[in-house]
Amino acid sequence: MTAGTDKGRVSLPIRVIPRARTDAVVGAREGRLVVRVSAPPVGGAANRAAIALVAGALGLRERDVRLERGAGSRDKVLSVPASARGVLERAMK
Repeated sequence: MTAGTDKGRVSLPIRVIPRARTDAVVGAREGRLVVRVSAPPVGGAANRAAIALVAGALGLRERDVRLERGAGSRDKVLSVPASARGVLERAMK
């Protein structure tokens, strides 16, 4: 995973798999955190579910996790506060 920092935030590349049976963070693949969500990719539902899931996994509030790129794509870039870098690195192992 290549997490970069910008203005007090850490970039987190993720791959979202919508319409999964359950919501889960399943690990890293090809430098991206893989996130399965049961929500469909309609009207931003899968994006909101992915943000909520990542926030919960990292112990953050949903409003602290931002969608930076990829709103209409399975490959997205989220950002989290730089203070969460340690938690993020442990989650990626």
